[in-house]
Amino acid sequence: MTSPQQAHVLVGLIGAGIGSSHSPLLHQREADRQGIRLLYTVIDSSAYGLTADDLPGLLRWARTLGYRGLNVTYPFKQQIVQHLDQLSAEAKILGAVNTVVFADGATCGYNTDAVGFARNFDRNFPAVPRNEVVQLGAGGAGSAVAHAILKLGARHLTLIDVDAAKARRLAGLLAGEFGTDRITVGAHENLTRLLAGADGVINTTPIGMAHHPGSPVAPENLRKDMWVADIVYRPTDTALLQAARAAGAPTLSGAGMSVYQAVAAFEHFTGVPAAAETMLADSEELLRYGR
Repeated sequence: MTSPQQAHVLVGLIGAGIGSSHSPLLHQREADRQGIRLLYTVIDSSAYGLTADDLPGLLRWARTLGYRGLNVTYPFKQQIVQHLDQLSAEAKILGAVNTVVFADGATCGYNTDAVGFARNFDRNFPAVPRNEVVQLGAGGAGSAVAHAILKLGARHLTLIDVDAAKARRLAGLLAGEFGTDRITVGAHENLTRLLAGADGVINTTPIGMAHHPGSPVAPENLRKDMWVADIVYRPTDTALLQAARAAGAPTLSGAGMSVYQAVAAFEHFTGVPAAAETMLADSEELLRYGR
């Protein structure tokens, strides 16, 4: 771990289409308040033509160049796991990592998405019903969100992914901890019927992001007596959330999750607790001005 007295902390973000990410400024603002010299770089795989095959090299060079750690986002959260020396208990359960720390000659993987989603959900939706929840997406972020919503008391979760095998793998993994009666894999062609009986729906797919526009749910499938959560934060107001509000449904954007996962990652990188409320205010300002 580092301290404000040490010279600097070099960290970065690996992912596709992340040129507009506000993670660098979010982390750097908090570091400035803490008296830490932190430099946060962006490694956009789309811009550099990088694939999952390049992950071992990226990790090796990051460590060689003195990086303290890396955040990892779509589409590498699951693919990077096999290249790490150690995994936190939660990352091992989920099979997905969004934070890598280089420490004591080892690469250590953590998952802060689960706690990020849980804190955001609990802060904004503390009392919503969650007997039947439908989740779209079973990828790296999806595994963390599914784990979080089950820990938050969802009585039954239906997972839907265009890759049915991926949804089945995640359901099997979660069933070991929560029981087979609480998790079902659903087919996308049955989405209308499944949503008709749902208390809430969560989008963990990239649909709605700036480079994946659109909504994963047809407007006619949204109702005022269901809640709608999206983990996409750029744009904050996705097409899904706009349609949900038009239907009178309570909505939750991904902005809070992005902050709370960053709060946890910041502590992994620096060893210093972050001020969550201040970072939330930073995020709101940065997103308002498109940064």
